[in-house]
Parts: sequence; structure tokens; C-alpha cells
Amino acid sequence: MAGSGNGDSRIENLICAKRSLKLSLEKSKSVGLALDRAGPRLEEIRVRLPSLESAVRPIRADKDALVAVGGHINRAVGPAAAVLKVFDAVHGLEKSLLSDPRNDLAGYLSVLKRLEEALRFLGDNCGLAIQWLEDIVEYLEDNCVADQVFLANLKKELKNLRDLEQGELDGGLLDAALDKLENEFRLLLTENSVPLPMSSPVDQACIAPSQLPVFIVHKLQAILGRLIANDRLDKCISIYVEVRSSNVRASLQALNLDYLEISVSEFNDVQSIEGYIAQWGKHLEFAVKHLFEAEYKLCNDVFEKIGLDVWMGCFSKIAAQAGILAFLQFGKTVTESKKDPIKLLKLLDIFASLNKLRLDFNRLFGGAACVEIQNLTRDLIKRVIDGAAEIFWELLVQVELQRQNPPPLDGNVPRLVSFITDYCNKLLGEDYKPILTQVLIIHRSWKRQSFQEKLLVNEVLSIVKAVESNLDSWIKAYDDPMLSNFFAMNNHWHLWKHLKGTKLGELLGDSWLREHEQYKEYYSTIFLRDSWGKLPGHLSREGLILFSGGRATARDLVKKRLKKFNEVFDEMYSKQSSWIMPERDLREKTCQLIVQAVVPVYRSYMQNYGPLVEQDASSTKYAKYTVQKLEEMLLCLYRPKPVRHGSLRSPQFSAKYGNGVPDLRRTASAVV
Repeated sequence: MAGSGNGDSRIENLICAKRSLKLSLEKSKSVGLALDRAGPRLEEIRVRLPSLESAVRPIRADKDALVAVGGHINRAVGPAAAVLKVFDAVHGLEKSLLSDPRNDLAGYLSVLKRLEEALRFLGDNCGLAIQWLEDIVEYLEDNCVADQVFLANLKKELKNLRDLEQGELDGGLLDAALDKLENEFRLLLTENSVPLPMSSPVDQACIAPSQLPVFIVHKLQAILGRLIANDRLDKCISIYVEVRSSNVRASLQALNLDYLEISVSEFNDVQSIEGYIAQWGKHLEFAVKHLFEAEYKLCNDVFEKIGLDVWMGCFSKIAAQAGILAFLQFGKTVTESKKDPIKLLKLLDIFASLNKLRLDFNRLFGGAACVEIQNLTRDLIKRVIDGAAEIFWELLVQVELQRQNPPPLDGNVPRLVSFITDYCNKLLGEDYKPILTQVLIIHRSWKRQSFQEKLLVNEVLSIVKAVESNLDSWIKAYDDPMLSNFFAMNNHWHLWKHLKGTKLGELLGDSWLREHEQYKEYYSTIFLRDSWGKLPGHLSREGLILFSGGRATARDLVKKRLKKFNEVFDEMYSKQSSWIMPERDLREKTCQLIVQAVVPVYRSYMQNYGPLVEQDASSTKYAKYTVQKLEEMLLCLYRPKPVRHGSLRSPQFSAKYGNGVPDLRRTASAVV
């Protein structure tokens, strides 16, 4: 039993060992599987171990450094957060500022002002916040409180912030918004700047340009305020000048001002452009009183809050670019043309136009900004006054120089005589005398010489007296006494007729006028007596009434006398048919006197003795003219011949100077 019990015990031990071994094997298998699974995790831990070491490094840092870092970070984060908040606000304004200002200009300007305020805040605080953040990074680095990679990244971002601070904090948003405002400024001006509709040059003086509407001016001023605050005043002025000067030029284009560009080389004398000079005065007055006056007021309205210098400078540029300089240059061109008497009248016209606008010029262009316009105007006035005075005081010399030229071959009134009589009347008329007086007063004052009105009157009277002396010389210069008398009759009648009832005639006096009327009658009587008055004498009846020799002898005597009459008539008519009597009343009266002297005698003679020769085969040789034909021929004498346009031009001064005194352009033909 005892042995049996020991055996059972050993079996149980073996079973237990088996179980234990089995469990151990199973555990070993589990451990093996666990080890297989733990391998990758251990590798992961090995890889992460350096970073974990860096992460726990601050724990190993100095305790005081760890305690102080919190305060440094808190001081830097506050300003940085405020700056970041403003950056976010700027970004929020982007949509509004990139829209069209026209939709809500007031709102747009308000948003723009907020952007300016935000940028000022950023400009004042961004640098400080960055500096504090840089201080924190430096502290972390010095106390080994942070990882080096982390610190490197922080430094990189802070450098980017510093670059941004030194550049555009808004990424160019402000410039874009200001560009939009400039464009709106231009559009407002362009859309409301309309050239004046001028359908008729006659009505120009009645047209006044409309100002910009008040609300448009207010908009322009509001835009200017923001642009000026951002240093864009010069660009605004440039836009304003460009648009408004272009508008004025467009208004002036309707006036056809191409003549303003004419040069001295493009015309022979002032007479060829005197129509332009008349237009110039009207156009200049219209431009100054209406166009430039309107621009002056508008510049003041738009820029008055900025300052006088600014808006006056703006107006000066508009006036210069719109055409005032071209007007002044044209006047200068006229002063540079050849000297002649007509030029004196045109210079006086120019002076009158400038003098009429003197107050306007002083008010509009009197500022320091208009110095170029002032200088050109003063130069033009000086040229006009000097030129007019020079021509006037030389007139007497020029008339006297014509005395050496021969008289006209046709006995006509010389151009010099007809021109000077009309010319002197104009100088003493209401239109020119006050202007010429003022010009001469100014000119003599420049030389510190006094002026009295009698100087002007006496000079004109001396010119007329010089014309008289010329006539006396020319009357004596003819070889043909009949032509001399004809010429004298012509010219004395011309002086009497064209000076009677005029201002010049009043100054010369009634006795002077009557003297020329009497001279005309005297020379007319002599002319008729010594020329046509002798013709009837060739139709003598002597020997015909008491003749007893028979019809044949009477016929021969009549033939002889008619032949002589025809020869003398033909010769006289042929010669005098080229003579000219320009005054119609004198011509008709003279022809009637000739008819009265010749035709009745010829009619009576032909009635009584014409039948003696009319039966003859050669009757047309002796009865050459019918009474009607003879009368028609005589009534057609002395008529002016058709002339080409421009051939009756006034005497003109030569551009050449011989003895220092300018001569009239025409020589022999000057008195023709």
C-alpha cells in the first residue's frame, strides 16, 4: 500500500511538471510574440527620443529663467496681438477700397480715412511689437529655454515682419485706392467740362460758360482733401490743368484760330492780314472775358482751401496751355511785319484791344504764377507803342520823299493823295485819335518828354501841307499844259470834296477848303478853254454865208473844215481817252461842259452844211460822226479803267533802309 502510494505521488508530480512545462512553453511563445511586436515600437521610441529629450530640456533649464520667461512673453504678446488685430482690420477694408468710388464717394472716403488711420497705427506700433518679440527670442536663446530649430523659425518670421514694416504694410491697398480717387477726379472733371456751343461768331460775346455744379465742386474738394493728405497734390493739378485747358481749347476751336500760328514770312504786309487782326481783337476779348474768366473763378472755387499760390499757379498753366500765349505771339508777329501806314492803324487796333482788357489782364494774370504771360504782354505793348510812334513820326518824311517821283501819266489823283487824305481823317477821327494820343503820350513819357495834343494835330496838318507841296511840284512837272490843268483840277477837287465836313477839314479851315474849290474852278476853266473849247473854232462859218463862188466851192470849204475838225477831235480824244477822272460828279460835270461846248456847234454846223458833203461819195470821210455818236463819245471820257484786285493798295514803307529813313515801297508808281 505504501509502495502504491509513492507511485501515485510520482505520477502526479510528473503531470504537474508537464503542465508547468506546457505553461512555460506557452508563456515563452507569448513572450516571443510580444517581443516581435515590441521591436517596431522600440525603434519608434529610439527615433523620438532626441525630440523628447529637447522637449523636456526646459525642465532642466535654470528655475529663475523659466520663471522670468512668462513675464517677457506676456509683455510682447499684448502689442503683437493689437498689431495683428489692426492687420485684420486693414484686410477687412480691402473689398470696399477696391470697389468703384462713384457708387458711394462719401463712404469710400470714410473707409479710406480709416485705412490711413490704421496704417498710421501700424507705422507707430508694428516696429515696437517686433522689437519686443525679438527680445523674447533673444532671451529664450540666451537661457536655452527653447529648441534651436524653433528659435530659427521664429527669427525667420520676425525678419519677414521687419521687411514688411519697411515696405507696404497694406500690400499696396492705399496706392490702389488713391489711384481710383485720381481716376474719379478726372472723370468728374471730364464729364462736367463741356465746350461752349458757338453756332455764330456774332453771338459769341453773349455766351458765358456755365460753372461746374456746386455738388461737383464739393466732390472734387473732398477728393482733393484725401489726395493732398497723401502727397498727391501735383498729380491732381496736372489732371485738372489737362482736362480744363483741353476744354478751353475745344471751345476756341469753333473760332477758327489757325491764323494765330501765321509767321512773318507767310504774308507780305499787314494789309494782307488786316482781317485777321480785326478778328484777333474780338477773339481775345471773348477768350479773356468769358473763357479765362470762368477758369479763374473755377480754380478759386476748387482749390481755394489749399491756398492762393496753388490755384493761381493752376490757372496760369491752364491759360498758357489753352492759348493765351498764341494770342500774344500773333500780336508780336504783327509788330515784326514791314512798316507801312496801314500797319500804324493795325497797331492802334491792337493797342485798343489790349487797353480795353487792361483791368482784366491785371486781375487774371497779375499773380506771380503768371509771370510769363505778364512779360509777353508787356513786351507786346512796348512793341506796339514803339512801332506806332515810329511810323507816325516818319509819315511826314515819307510824303516829302514822294515829291521826287513823277506825276501819274493819266492825270489821275495819285494814290498817295487819296490815301493820305483818307488816312489823316482816320487818325483824327473818334476811333483813332484818342488811341493815337494815348500811345504818343506813353511813348514820350518813356523818353521823359511831355506831350500836348497840338503836337498830334500839327503833325497831321504838316502831312497835308506836304501833300499840297507835292501837288504843286507835280503840276509843274507835266510837259503838256492840258494834262497839267487836268491833273490840277482833279486833285484840288479831291481835296475839297474829301476834306469838307471832316475833322481834318475843320482844322484846315473854310478858307483853305474854298481856296481848293476855287483852284478847281480855275483849272477847269483853263482846261476847257485850251482844249475842247478850241474845237468849235474849226467849224467856222466864215466865207460860207456871203460866199458867191458857187456850191462846189462851198462844198470844198466845208470838207476842209470838217476834215480839220475830225483830225483835231480824233487826236484830242485819243490822247484824253486814257486820262482818268476818278470822282464821278466832277467827271460828269466836266463831260457835260465839253458836250455843251462842242455838240451844239457841231449839230448846227451839220444841219446847215452837212447836206453839202452828204451827197459826196466820200461823205463818211468828212461827216465822220453823227451828233449822237459824238455826244456819246464825249460823255464816256475819263472813266476809271477796271483794275485787278489789290492794285490800289496804299503806299507802304520799304523793308530796306538807305539813308536811315524808310522809303515808301513804290517809286514812280507810288503817286500813280
